[in-house]
Amino acid sequence: MPSGAPSSPSPVATGLPCWIELGCQDEAAAQRFYGSLFGWEYTTKRDPATPERRYSIATSDGVQASGLYRARQGMHGWVPHLAVPHTASAAEWVTYLGGRVTLGPLPIPHRGAILHVLDACGAPVVFWEVPPNWEFATGRPGTFSGADLNTHDGAVTDHFYCKLFTYASHQIGDGDSMDYVEWMVGHEPVLYRYVMGPEYRRDTPPHWLVYFDIEPARGADGAAADARSLGGAVVVDPYDTPYGRMAILADPDGSVFAVIDHSRVTENWGTAEVDDPYDD
Repeated sequence: MPSGAPSSPSPVATGLPCWIELGCQDEAAAQRFYGSLFGWEYTTKRDPATPERRYSIATSDGVQASGLYRARQGMHGWVPHLAVPHTASAAEWVTYLGGRVTLGPLPIPHRGAILHVLDACGAPVVFWEVPPNWEFATGRPGTFSGADLNTHDGAVTDHFYCKLFTYASHQIGDGDSMDYVEWMVGHEPVLYRYVMGPEYRRDTPPHWLVYFDIEPARGADGAAADARSLGGAVVVDPYDTPYGRMAILADPDGSVFAVIDHSRVTENWGTAEVDDPYDD
């Protein structure tokens, strides 16, 4: 990341996920769905960066867990935010590395500054210069667990993010039939990148898959059943992975996300057939 000091010290290291948000079409329906599925409670504030000038914040046990806003038609879905020390410097690097700035840098009252971009392969992502008092719930049931960036060009995507954040890149697939990479800060993985295989249509746009922790007593199977009963859908039935038992779900708007129970791990990858969530 280029030089340029933030206005005050950041509580989040550069390149780490510091927020997630959902662009949706029906705010009330989305709040009901995720409130019931994860136990979130919502409050709504004014926000100059959203089309409707309002933004809802979900809390989990009193700690901020995610954001929600009404998006423009066709722009719905979950997107992670990554911490940067200075959004203006980040904007310069985005352009230099082949990405495109779509909004900002823009200060948000009491919430730092944001920069919306499309990366070098066209996936949306937000870079955030967070305020010193920032809180983001992770590591417990119903909160953010991780994210995969699904793309068509692994080399270009790796170059963009690894140059921007000086991530180390480690192949955890075989690099051929399964090109799946973890991006690390130090020795800790922070995000994952997957080159979409034949299970996706060739015109599927690059996109993020955000994961949420699920308590073992409920499990991925229970969460999948709950999502279906709440008006959502099961995109991929629960299956076992080396990271835990997971399921890929969709909310009533069609936005895709994953749930994972880290207590149930296997040494072999699951054999579930993955449906293309963008196959309309």
